[in-house]
Amino acid sequence: MSRTLLESASSESSPESAGAFANHRDLKVCLLDMNSGHQNQAMRCFRGIVTAFFDRVRHHNPGLPCRLVEVSPRDTNAPIPRDSDFYVGSGGPGSPYDGDDQPWFTDFNRFLSWMVTEARRSDQDQKSLFGVCYTYELMVRLLGVAEVTMRDSRKFGVMPIYTTSYGRNHPLLAPFRDRLFAFEHRHWEAVNLDKDRLLELGGGLLAQESRDGYSKGQGLLGFDLGPGIEAVQFHPEADRAGVISWVARPEQAAAFRATYGEDTYQAMLRTLDDPNRLARTFALVIPGFLQRRFNSLCESRGYRPIPPPSADDVMAAFAGEPAACVVAPPSVAPSASASI
Repeated sequence: MSRTLLESASSESSPESAGAFANHRDLKVCLLDMNSGHQNQAMRCFRGIVTAFFDRVRHHNPGLPCRLVEVSPRDTNAPIPRDSDFYVGSGGPGSPYDGDDQPWFTDFNRFLSWMVTEARRSDQDQKSLFGVCYTYELMVRLLGVAEVTMRDSRKFGVMPIYTTSYGRNHPLLAPFRDRLFAFEHRHWEAVNLDKDRLLELGGGLLAQESRDGYSKGQGLLGFDLGPGIEAVQFHPEADRAGVISWVARPEQAAAFRATYGEDTYQAMLRTLDDPNRLARTFALVIPGFLQRRFNSLCESRGYRPIPPPSADDVMAAFAGEPAACVVAPPSVAPSASASI
């Protein structure tokens, strides 16, 4: 099924609702919930990021209608709507190969092919896509830029991510220089880069599991997949509350200690209070993508560009302060039809 959220509750009664941009077309973000019906913290995190993005958009474009659309393809076979401006795909449980015979997989494959063309537009109908974890694995596999294989063991916890030379010069990861920290939870990984295919798409490898490409693992952790399409294996949406809820589970804490040791477990907990580590990833990766892609629409749609969020906003959001959402009537009727 598909549903639409009008972000945030205060926008409907705000004086800005009759602002200069009130007659513009809706700005739409579509969240692709790839969790197959499993509940977790990630979707709350994504909603909070989009809410903060909409708040910044409306601050500089008073009255601009902003809508968040959600669709959960894997458990409902609901088609992905094609009328949103920005798409963000989540992580999810299971194998990236387990849906090949399902209607949702066929639709996702068509959607991705369509997106490669639509993201290259320079007019007011330009689209954008950001993929995380499970969505990343599907994108890498279907676009053929690398092999997606099962790991020998699960990788989980707050981990260092190493940028490539391409990534250090790309706006998504340039602020981090040679390393960032992010939450990971995965059984699968992308390996064996197809450089020719990536070059054909006009993209590049952004990040990897090891600084040298092999000593800590050979996973490829981030891609620019051509204009307007970016994706990462890790979870940049993870906030403090989400990670704490995961690491505090006795079975996960015991598994982490058994795999990485008590010292590393305690270091991971300390990392959650370091504004230069996980909080910075949360603040800059997806919000930065949305900001850049919104600003690329400004000239064709007559919007005013938006700046990045302030440091205070970042830390408040990372701490897990809730964002209000109001359910509104769907703008797209549905057809029949691991995350943190």
